[in-house]
Amino acid sequence: MRRPFKSVKLAPNSNPKAAKQSSVIRVYSNGPLSEIPSAVKSRIFIVDDHPLMRMGLRAMINGESDMEVCGEAADAATGTAEIMRLRPDLVIADISLKGNSGIELIKNVKAFDPGIDVVVVSMYDESIYALRVLKAGARAYVMKQDVTTRVLDAIRRARNGQLYVSERVASQMLNRFVDGTEDGAADSPVSSLSDRELEIVNLIGDGLPTREIAAKLFLSIKTVETHRVHIKRKLNLANATQLVQFCVRWVEENRTANRETPLEQTG
Repeated sequence: MRRPFKSVKLAPNSNPKAAKQSSVIRVYSNGPLSEIPSAVKSRIFIVDDHPLMRMGLRAMINGESDMEVCGEAADAATGTAEIMRLRPDLVIADISLKGNSGIELIKNVKAFDPGIDVVVVSMYDESIYALRVLKAGARAYVMKQDVTTRVLDAIRRARNGQLYVSERVASQMLNRFVDGTEDGAADSPVSSLSDRELEIVNLIGDGLPTREIAAKLFLSIKTVETHRVHIKRKLNLANATQLVQFCVRWVEENRTANRETPLEQTG
């Protein structure tokens, strides 16, 4: 874990011109974090398969004096390779990506360099995925419809060594911990599913057939069919019809109703 930024006053003989630009690195507490001085500008890499989302995030981040985008990618494989090459301070990643899922990308990034922070920005319901991505090594989870109001604060908190989720989800996590059900098993029918299986549940719920799911995730059709069998067994579903019905209902109940995010609206 990175040490929190501490107040650092310039020595008396420091350059006066530099002192005017930034004389103190602030100590952060509760509430929105102030900008980190440009002297410690954070380099950020974006992995998201939506060009408008990447463009919107890039514009927001590059408009700040304490952070900048150093690269971006549309899929997990390219993202992982570029992250290893560029070694950014922080990665912003979606959960649903071509190839490996965003959660697998998080694990790969943290295995490569535990010092790289990760912020997840996704359309999937925070209450379902936040704990999974935090366990994988991410420091923050922001839903896409909240990105314009929350992502910059999430980035700064992650860079300051803090975890960031909404107050609602933080309360849920605390209650689960107190009740001894911090894995969510007591209230989630999909808690037994793997990260990939849960991703496939969402794609089935979106109406995608096996062939399209395989193409989207860069998997073989046989692999997707195997995942479907495992999902049916874990959820005690008798056949493919029950599986599709469950997935559609799950998506309706647990994903955001509006897929178009504020950043995409302004693109």
